[in-house]
Amino acid sequence: MTTVLTPASPLTAADRCDRCGAQAYLRVVLMSGGELLFCAHHGRKFEPELKKIAAEIQDETERLTAPATAPEDER
Repeated sequence: MTTVLTPASPLTAADRCDRCGAQAYLRVVLMSGGELLFCAHHGRKFEPELKKIAAEIQDETERLTAPATAPEDER
């Protein structure tokens, strides 16, 4: 998915997909001013339609494959 990384705040575990309620990894800012959140699955599924109506897409799906490591002070 071709995206624009925006200076928006990072998505958190509290951000949920508007389609299924799973954790959101994509934030789509619409040209109309609204915002949609999607899990990776629904982001890929709706990609063609989203590109037509999106002003910006914040894609954090790389977090799904990045190794999870705790900060040094929490190990």
